[in-house]
Amino acid sequence: MSASGPATESGTLLQIEDVGKTFQMGEVAVEVLRDISFDVRRGELLVMVGPSGSGKTTLLNIMGGLDTPTVGDIWYGEQNLAVASPRELTRYRREHVGFVFQFYNLVPNLTARENVFVATEISKKPLDVDETLEMVGLGERMDHFPSQLSGGEQQRVAIARALAKNPQLLLCDEPTGALDYETGKNMLRLLVDLSNTLGKTILIITHNTAIAPVANRVIRLRSGEIHEVHDNPHPQPPEEITW
Repeated sequence: MSASGPATESGTLLQIEDVGKTFQMGEVAVEVLRDISFDVRRGELLVMVGPSGSGKTTLLNIMGGLDTPTVGDIWYGEQNLAVASPRELTRYRREHVGFVFQFYNLVPNLTARENVFVATEISKKPLDVDETLEMVGLGERMDHFPSQLSGGEQQRVAIARALAKNPQLLLCDEPTGALDYETGKNMLRLLVDLSNTLGKTILIITHNTAIAPVANRVIRLRSGEIHEVHDNPHPQPPEEITW
C-alpha cells in the first residue's frame, strides 16, 4: 500500500486506507468490513470476488459514495470521501461514477435511448447518447422499450446509461448474475472492450471466481477482510473462461 494521504499519483484513481464498516442492528454491532486497504489504478479492470456476506457490496457502495466508512479514509484525488458532506458525495456520484447493477433498474416507459439520455442530463461532459448505444451494440434497438429487449440487451442499456455520463469510474455489481451463460460471457467481453478502448477504470464485484482471470488485478474478500490481492499481467479473454 502506498503512503497515507490524497491519491495524487497519476496512476491512482482511488486510495482506500484502513477502511472499516460497522452496522448497528439494535443493540448488536455487526462489523462488515475491517482493515481494508488498497488502491484503484486508472484504466484498470479490477475484479473483486468473494462469497455472499463477504462485504463486497458494502465496499462498492463506499467506493461509489453511496455510503461512508465507520473508520478509515477513501481518497479521490484531494477529496476524502470518508468525511465528505452529503452534497459533496452527491456531486462525486453525479460527476465521476457510473453504476451497473445486477438488476437493470431501467425506466419501463422510456425507450433505450431515453433511459440513457436521462443520465446525460446530470453530467457536465456526457458522451453522445446514440454513439454510446452503438458502442454497446444497440444501434438497431435504441427506440425499443425495456419490455421489448432481452435481459442481455437491457443490461447493455444499463451499461450505456452508466457510460454516457462519461465517468472516471464504472462500478459493476454482479453484472452477469441475472444473465444466462452465453449472455454473461458477452457482457464480460463488452466490459473488457470498454476498458481497453475507452481507458475507463472498471470494477466488477462478483461471487463467481471464474470471472477473475479477465481482470488486470483481482482482490479476494473473505469475512469482511482482504484475503489476497493478485496482479494479472496477462488477462484471459472472456471467450476462454467457463463456469
